[in-house]
Amino acid sequence: MDKLNYYGSSDEDDGPGNTSVAVGSSLLKINAAPDTGFDQSSGDRLYTAPTATELTVNVPYDDMNQAVLGPSNPFRSQPLPTQNILSGHVEQQAMNESDFRTQLRTFETYGYARDPSAAPGVDGGGIDGTGYIGNIANAAALAGASVYDRAPKAMRRNQDQRQKRVKKGDSGILEGENAYKGPWAGYDDDDFNLPSEEKDEEEPQQEEKEEETAVVVAEDEEEDETRDKAQPVGNETTTFHGKQLHDYLGRTYMAIPQDLDINLTGESGTQRCFIPKTQIHTWSGHKGGASAIRFFPGSGHLLLSSGMDNKVKLWDVYHDRSLLRTFMGHSKAVRDIAFDNSGRKFLSAGYDRYVKLWDTETGQCVRSFSTGKIPYCVTFNPSPEKQHIFLAGYSDKKIKQFDTRSGKMTQEYDQHLGAVNSITFVDNNRRFISTSDDKSMRAWEFDIPVVIKYIAEPDMHSMPAVSLHPNKKWLACTSLDNQILVYGAQGRFKSNTKKNFRGHMVAGYACKPGFSADGRFLSSGDASGNVWVWDWKTCKILKKFKAHNKVVMNTEWHPHETSKMATCSWDGYIHYWD
Repeated sequence: MDKLNYYGSSDEDDGPGNTSVAVGSSLLKINAAPDTGFDQSSGDRLYTAPTATELTVNVPYDDMNQAVLGPSNPFRSQPLPTQNILSGHVEQQAMNESDFRTQLRTFETYGYARDPSAAPGVDGGGIDGTGYIGNIANAAALAGASVYDRAPKAMRRNQDQRQKRVKKGDSGILEGENAYKGPWAGYDDDDFNLPSEEKDEEEPQQEEKEEETAVVVAEDEEEDETRDKAQPVGNETTTFHGKQLHDYLGRTYMAIPQDLDINLTGESGTQRCFIPKTQIHTWSGHKGGASAIRFFPGSGHLLLSSGMDNKVKLWDVYHDRSLLRTFMGHSKAVRDIAFDNSGRKFLSAGYDRYVKLWDTETGQCVRSFSTGKIPYCVTFNPSPEKQHIFLAGYSDKKIKQFDTRSGKMTQEYDQHLGAVNSITFVDNNRRFISTSDDKSMRAWEFDIPVVIKYIAEPDMHSMPAVSLHPNKKWLACTSLDNQILVYGAQGRFKSNTKKNFRGHMVAGYACKPGFSADGRFLSSGDASGNVWVWDWKTCKILKKFKAHNKVVMNTEWHPHETSKMATCSWDGYIHYWD
């Protein structure tokens, strides 16, 4: 009924003399929702930490006195009232360095030390008011002596370490039990004064040991005589992965394909090369990483790769680009591979201390060579009349020369002070250059074990990988200080200081540089999986692109294509770029 009092017409309100009298009634406003405090959360509100001692802005008084919101940390331990470090409280005591060292050594030796909080000469402190901490029993037995005080003999730590000396004997007796020994008397533990009978018993034992040693030495000499010769072959196997070994004309995969729009039998380097842009194919087959790749000599229609899965694989570059053959014979990872001039045979060097000679077409292992050391690099002599000779650099600082026909070692080059990392033939194959972990480069006359040029500077680093320029005049050497150095391959083998290629990170890795077929570009991988391309003349970086997920070990340009490059990495993949 109260609401009817407020009911009326708008015309009545407009008329004069019409006055509405409101009947008094007690109306109560009830708000059932609690005050949520949304009006206090403004965007420009300033909050301060309770522990803040300095303010950089003017904060309202109400904001400064707001309660700290949020739950407490259940994992935080309750701090001590007087905690001054993270783990507790540390008291400050006045103690000089000498006294501290004395008490520390006393505690380490006897197991007790004087309580630093107790004043000297005043009772109290320590365990049970003794003034000492640690082993109280030892402290009472030694009367609190430190390591610099004289302790009783029974309490000394080294009381049983001194050897007891034999009595000097009677000077009037020359032989017998109490014979005079004088200053030559020995100790109880040695056998200096053994009777003659006991000595006679020991002499046959020594003779037996000498005979056994002589037998072992003779066996080692026999091993040394047979070690540098070809080893028996029998554990090597091969697998052909193609559909058929011969085509309708009886040709194998060794035949150079003629159905392509490029002449693979022409001279390499006559075409103008360009920098590759995209990835066109990926060969995957190595488990654990690929260590090296080599194109087939001359034509480049096949690609040979070695991996850390102890295998060597042969791939087809054209047509279906499939895996053709797998060579299995090494028991450990394969470090290096090398074709001969014809490509019919190749060498593989593994960490199992063997160098194996393989037939590329049949997959048969022709010979196996071992010196008992790890071969780091292998290469054939490029001279056509010396294709039966190859060199191998070993971990024992030596370069050894073998004859594949006789299977014997014919020469040894021993001048390096570290493991040999690379061997490169130069100067019409009359000389070769070797680099080593001893941070030096040495030039040799072939078949003459005398160094004709020694290159070493105080600021030089090890150069584990070397490549020869297509014009045979320059050597590109990967230095472990993240640069590629250039040396002359003829004459005095001088360093070309005008050519220096930088920018990539290769410290710790033997990333081998690669040249384009026309020699205009120099490429190299780095530790991050990138491939870098420089201009040979200006030494400027032309391109850098991500090629792999791990270190790129090789960048090999195709000898006849204009812009094709193959890269291998420790991620196990071989990528083909164009």
